[in-house]
Amino acid sequence: MTKKIKLKISARLVKKRSRRGNGNRSKMCRFCADKEQVYGIDYKNATFLKGFLTERGKILPSRISGACARHQRVISQEIRKSRVMALLPYSGPAF
Repeated sequence: MTKKIKLKISARLVKKRSRRGNGNRSKMCRFCADKEQVYGIDYKNATFLKGFLTERGKILPSRISGACARHQRVISQEIRKSRVMALLPYSGPAF
């Protein structure tokens, strides 16, 4: 029978493996995780909805905002309602 040789792993490789393992987590929709936040999505809550707009007034995509498709549609719909009611601007500041 042959003996198995145990190889030493360098400290550099251990650090590299630990760094690589943390980035594989997928984003979780914060509205699916916390059901109470879903009630915060309302056209009258302009300060909350401003977090989903760029400085130019565009709606952030779901890959950046981290919302799932269902909640991204709700956010977009409420932003549009808020724009009609003049609570949010259609575009950013004029230069």
